Amino acid sequence: MDVSRVLDPLNDAQRQAVCAPAGHIQVLAGAGSGKTRVLVHRIAWLLQAEGVSPYGILAVTFTNKAAGEMRSRIEELLGIPASGLWVGTFHGIAHRLLRAHWKEANLPQGFQILDSEDQLRSVRRVIREMGLDENHYPPKETQWYINGRKDEGQRPDHIDCNNDPHLRQKIEIYRAYEAMCQRNGVVDFAELLLRAHELWLNYPQMLQHYQQRFHHILVDEFQDTNTIQYAWLRMLAGDKGCMFAVGDDDQSIYGWRGARVENIHQFSKDYANTSIFRLEQNYRSTGNILKAANSLIENNTERMGKNLWTEDGEGEKIRVYGAYNDLDEANYIAEQILSWIEDAGLRSECALLYRSNAQSRVLEEALIKNSIPYRVYGGLRFFERQEIKDALAYLRLMNNDQDDAALERIINTPTRGIGNRTVEAVREMSRSGGMSMWQALWRLQEEKTLPARALGALSNFIDIIEELKVSTQELGLGETIEHVIHHSRLRSHYEKEKGEKGRARIENLEELVNAGRSYSVEDFDDELPEMDELSAFLSHASLEAGDNQADEWDDCVQLMTLHTAKGLEFKQVFLCGVEEDLFPHRLSADDPVRLEEERRLCYVGMTRAMQRLTLCYAEKRRLYGDDKYTRPSRFIKELPAELIEEVRMQGYVAPAMSASRGSGYKSNIKEENETGLNLGQRVMHQKFGEGIVMNYEGQGRHARVQVNFEGVGSKWLVMEYANLMLC
Repeated sequence: MDVSRVLDPLNDAQRQAVCAPAGHIQVLAGAGSGKTRVLVHRIAWLLQAEGVSPYGILAVTFTNKAAGEMRSRIEELLGIPASGLWVGTFHGIAHRLLRAHWKEANLPQGFQILDSEDQLRSVRRVIREMGLDENHYPPKETQWYINGRKDEGQRPDHIDCNNDPHLRQKIEIYRAYEAMCQRNGVVDFAELLLRAHELWLNYPQMLQHYQQRFHHILVDEFQDTNTIQYAWLRMLAGDKGCMFAVGDDDQSIYGWRGARVENIHQFSKDYANTSIFRLEQNYRSTGNILKAANSLIENNTERMGKNLWTEDGEGEKIRVYGAYNDLDEANYIAEQILSWIEDAGLRSECALLYRSNAQSRVLEEALIKNSIPYRVYGGLRFFERQEIKDALAYLRLMNNDQDDAALERIINTPTRGIGNRTVEAVREMSRSGGMSMWQALWRLQEEKTLPARALGALSNFIDIIEELKVSTQELGLGETIEHVIHHSRLRSHYEKEKGEKGRARIENLEELVNAGRSYSVEDFDDELPEMDELSAFLSHASLEAGDNQADEWDDCVQLMTLHTAKGLEFKQVFLCGVEEDLFPHRLSADDPVRLEEERRLCYVGMTRAMQRLTLCYAEKRRLYGDDKYTRPSRFIKELPAELIEEVRMQGYVAPAMSASRGSGYKSNIKEENETGLNLGQRVMHQKFGEGIVMNYEGQGRHARVQVNFEGVGSKWLVMEYANLMLC
């Protein structure tokens, strides 16, 4: 049998993994090392060289896109349809099992699947039917709790409340939600996996059938498996199955949604005589990018270890740009993209990666200002995000109470007891009376044609809007936005949404405050004549949410979070905001486990770059509503100095990176060129600690320098006595 077509495209390490004898195999596939190729060619090897039946192979991955790509590549390689193979996502294969065995799974034959929004509505309905206060048991948080328990394989009876009344009630909500789903014949996504696992626990003969059928189990992105997924795989493999697990512990970045990097470490302990192969040859990035990424990830202690390399050249050094503030960072990136385009590069070859969604606003504005088309990959533009549109709707209604669309959006956001029937009554009054919905609210109050409870809820909404109008009359734009976010209870509403998504919403709301504080109507005089500041800002927000984002197929710059970037590659990559408290995130910096995941996230970001990689940080950034004087991230300090090219802005010298890499503080500053200092330089004072140079005046021994110290604020110091040292 000619298997040259299967083996010839592979390098030595890939070939060894593909041709390995049957058994438990773990493939540690580094970034850009061809993991999908190895999976596809392993399947082809089993079919052609080992004579395995297509019906004896099961391949699981995490996304429909990855599963579709795997199927198409198998068909292309072998020239036969892949219909006989079970290739799909965990949820897709679990769904297939439950459809085949609906009766044993205690489901109706035509059971339906709840998407995330449907599930949230069901959870909210249960909470209301139980007569509970949604402020104490927020539906979104409760949904997150239920899904988390299912991912851990826990039913309500498995959970110990530890005499905690609040937890006991959450368990009862979980129990009531389960009962509702069973009555309605529906399952959510987390239920698919849990029930498929329980199907095999409850029916050993059925499990034995599938164990005998699927002798070869191939798993993609193994580092992303959670508790129930790994338990499901182990049951299916049993004592005789052969598992081929491909993954990279250095790219495990989804711990916040249940992924357990421990699974990839546990694999060889759970399966004796596991064969381990390392794919270290990279086909994506230049040598310098790989060396820098290797050096970074070596600082993680809990890893299985590998070292990426390439046969291609060393390429450019990694650029590190020290910006004065976040606006300068964004402008620098826009200038670099324009330069790239002038050199015949494509916009679509450039990606801007950031830790927090909130960072995109300033970057988007710089791109728009420079007429650079862009697309927010896998997400919404800043002014299109749900929480931003909610806050803007309050501002719009305050500014113009005839704005029916704004009123409808927020009349029950956050929830205030105004149901659909009441809203429909407002709409009907508006239609029949030829008036705005705001006027209809007042008319309904006068006529008292609604139940007292509904009228009370509407009256409360009117009072909120009227109070916001009065209390913000003397406030600036930024302060107005901040006041509205707090006093409308939008902030507390979104704080109840747990996890990374909830935190991102709060950061976006804080960034909206920043947008208001930095907005100047004078900048838009030609476009928005004779408008007050709030009206101009609302028009500006609407325009930015309009036509600036390019279509998916256009040549445009790609913006995305670092989490979204996994699996993608670009010729030029900018990592934005590589600063302490932002990246690594302030909530992870003091937790060794979470810090290692942040470092893995940085590693993923760096290895997206093919030719040019730029890490940017700002000395000053508006974060969480305030100006913060920041420090370069420890991740920059962990990169070898010989691989770094420091980029300095015109008229400003970035702090010396060599000093921040452990060479200690420099000797006393020499008094030349006035004070011998540059704006933005970081200095150390024996008493006040570290600070940033903000201003200076005079020269020689009487020169004075203004330094903003992290602990004590801004101080003017005489150079002769200050004994400042560079750091």
